[in-house]
Amino acid sequence: MDSKWRIRDWPTDQRPRERLIELGEDSLSNSELLAIILGSGHGQLSAVELAQKLLREFEGFRGLDRRTVNDLCNIAGIGAAKAAQIKAALAIGKKLAAETDAFSERIETSQDAFKRVALRIRDLTREVFIVIFLTCRNRVIKDRILFEGSLTDSLVNPREIIKAALDESAASLIFVNNHPSHDPDPSPDDRLITKKLKEACKVVGIAVHDHIIVGGERYFSFADEGLL
Repeated sequence: MDSKWRIRDWPTDQRPRERLIELGEDSLSNSELLAIILGSGHGQLSAVELAQKLLREFEGFRGLDRRTVNDLCNIAGIGAAKAAQIKAALAIGKKLAAETDAFSERIETSQDAFKRVALRIRDLTREVFIVIFLTCRNRVIKDRILFEGSLTDSLVNPREIIKAALDESAASLIFVNNHPSHDPDPSPDDRLITKKLKEACKVVGIAVHDHIIVGGERYFSFADEGLL
């Protein structure tokens, strides 16, 4: 193989891994960062060129994140191991973006709640229902996905939500679910679930501050619309 295809044969100051160590991760392009995850290229493509091909094919990191391991494996040079490495790296990035120290984040508006969870759920192809648990001063205790699937009145169980809230010693809650269609307008089920949960939480003295529906880059807030 021509040595120009092998990153280890490149000048040291041009190799992505060495440049990251010497200059920091901000000095690298997206394809160079991805090349470090890949570790090696394929055929006559270096790891950087294979990374460039992936980013073009799937339209960036967000496109890669939406695809399954099987989708990635359809690209020549990407086997199950490389695909798993890519998915793991993307998952770490999302967790880092959402991570906060316990009790450090305060949610004052629907926009605050949207920003906390949107990155994780806006592109999912399945529905999920997240509960954000808050202190009496609206500081985040944690958030959890409690239900997944086609969210209906029968699936979202108030008893489970109240139990989780009591376990976390939460004073108030915010509900968030996504619409894979990217249309954030509430469905009849969304409206029924909101009413049912608010009434159930009121009985045990837990406030419901909002129910937010995420549809891609947009969201609908029941509180903002005066529906709580």
